[in-house]
Amino acid sequence: MLQVGIVGLPNAGKSTLFNALAKAHAATAGHPFTTVEPNVGIAMVPDPRLDALAAALKPERVVRAQVRFVDIAGLVRGAHRGEGLGNRFLGLIREVDAVVLVLRAFVSETIPHPDGSVNPVGDLEALVTELGLADLETVTAAASKASRRAAATKQGSERSRAAALEHAEEVLDRGVPVRAELSPDELAVLRDSFLLTAKPFLYVVNVGEEHLGRETELLENVRAVVPSGAELVAVSAKLEEEVEDLPDEEAQALLEEYGIQERGTARIAQSARRLLGLITFYSIESGEVRAWLVSQGTVARDAAGEIHTDMRRGFVKAEVVPAEALASAGSMATARERGLARIEGKDYLVHDGDVLTFRFTA
Repeated sequence: MLQVGIVGLPNAGKSTLFNALAKAHAATAGHPFTTVEPNVGIAMVPDPRLDALAAALKPERVVRAQVRFVDIAGLVRGAHRGEGLGNRFLGLIREVDAVVLVLRAFVSETIPHPDGSVNPVGDLEALVTELGLADLETVTAAASKASRRAAATKQGSERSRAAALEHAEEVLDRGVPVRAELSPDELAVLRDSFLLTAKPFLYVVNVGEEHLGRETELLENVRAVVPSGAELVAVSAKLEEEVEDLPDEEAQALLEEYGIQERGTARIAQSARRLLGLITFYSIESGEVRAWLVSQGTVARDAAGEIHTDMRRGFVKAEVVPAEALASAGSMATARERGLARIEGKDYLVHDGDVLTFRFTA
């Protein structure tokens, strides 16, 4: 399951956003460290194609792709040294696939900003600095050991690890995330170090309701300091949390009052998918329509293995039909009659939106 960590300064709206994403009811308050124990929740990924398939096929069960969110205590300056509570929980997000950086852009007289004034760019700099310093401690401790092992064993793998750690230490010492400068091969060598700044970052600017519909300036200020092409989303976490418990029609009506055509939580899910290079395929076995998230470049046999290892082991072939075509046809039988389905082998490159039916031997 895709795992995403939520990080921000105290009172940035992390737990409010977590509640909206995971349909949870984590405590929120206008003082720092309301989150002491980490909040963990499962969010269902919004998926209009899955909705269309369900409406057409009328299955007994519909299973959405899921994302596991981990909301940790607010980080403060000095968290890497144990200041505040953040350092206690940094380890909890070392194994996530991506990190959401929540940047506060809303003003509130009852919810003070820890630095005294609202400054999303300043928040971003503080967060990246603390994550980088935590990584620097990890890398510095590991680099000397790796260097000694490389000298003692003279193994290529040990030399590669020592060199990657040395490069990471130099990069982090300049205040730069390792993902920005280390090569893919170096990042792969250091994967088991679980470096925080090696993870993809999704930047979420938490705006006030008064900014909805005119977030451009706030976003541009942040965009100027994030890497080119970074995933950046503006949401009102408070509004998203409010509409989460409303019936669909009421929620949509309220969002439209603010000029919002698409839920912020849906845009975050889509951004996370792009950030991690994920695509969605669907299975329709045994009265169930289910969505699966896999990496772009996954072949049919490996996609079968996502459902069950026996399917991968005994893979014979895959029947493929695009989700939109199947929804339009209304049934697999009709799709076959119209020539919309085709047979593919184990090395078929799965496309986003494929509906796959696997044939395999037990």
